[in-house]
Amino acid sequence: MGRKKKRRRKREVDELLLDSIFSIEHEWKQIKSIVSKSIDSSINGRSTEKIAQAKYLFLLREAKHRKISAVRYSK
Repeated sequence: MGRKKKRRRKREVDELLLDSIFSIEHEWKQIKSIVSKSIDSSINGRSTEKIAQAKYLFLLREAKHRKISAVRYSK
């Protein structure tokens, strides 16, 4: 019984991680688009873009470490 709970909990965490990856990717691409379209991009805008990119890459590395595939968890 405990083994099933562990697998279910791992699957839930993996799904949350994938949701976060897709969410942060969308956020990063939005910020990148705004900064690239602005005439005079500020340091604040560029740093916000770099932070979003760093979050996205961190989550991708975590997914790779956990051997998570988005194909397996498609709904």
